[in-house]
Amino acid sequence: MPDQIENMLKTILIHIGEDPTRDGLIDTPKRIMKSWQELYSGYIKDPKEVLSKTFDETNDYNEIVVLKNIPFYSMCEHHMLPFHGEVHIGYLPKKSVVGISKLARLVEVFARRLQIQERMTKEIANAIMEHLDPFGVAVVVNAEHLCMTARGIQKPGTKMMTSAMEGIFKEDQGGCKTEFMKMIGMKDD
Repeated sequence: MPDQIENMLKTILIHIGEDPTRDGLIDTPKRIMKSWQELYSGYIKDPKEVLSKTFDETNDYNEIVVLKNIPFYSMCEHHMLPFHGEVHIGYLPKKSVVGISKLARLVEVFARRLQIQERMTKEIANAIMEHLDPFGVAVVVNAEHLCMTARGIQKPGTKMMTSAMEGIFKEDQGGCKTEFMKMIGMKDD
């Protein structure tokens, strides 16, 4: 199978007007395959496993846990061009919390797949709801898409924001959504 993919990539190079036998391109198909292993590594990772280690020694902590400014890189499924930005996650734990590195790893699980930002935002929120069983979760993603900034309409610096609110955050019960938005710097009072 790797030989078939290499041959396909050589065909693509020819199709765009390149010579796959020239010095700079001889190993390009192999390099592309290696980069794809990293870029699409989310397909072989399980969100349940990432979130499986929790901690109960919270002394009845009952406030919002927020991890913000989690950088990510993903690939648009429509053009296979990168989009990148930051993810902000907040959740209100019932009994246990997860190590903060696990939230960043969860972002990688979904970012390292062919994606659209809207679905990725929802997948992160759903995984936290399903595997941590908190009172609620809030996820905000802010990203720049090269399919819009480097081609097409070509508007560099344009960013798209998406959010997913579940549980107590959805209805803003107790002001949770408002507090989360304030904590990530999205709302001023």
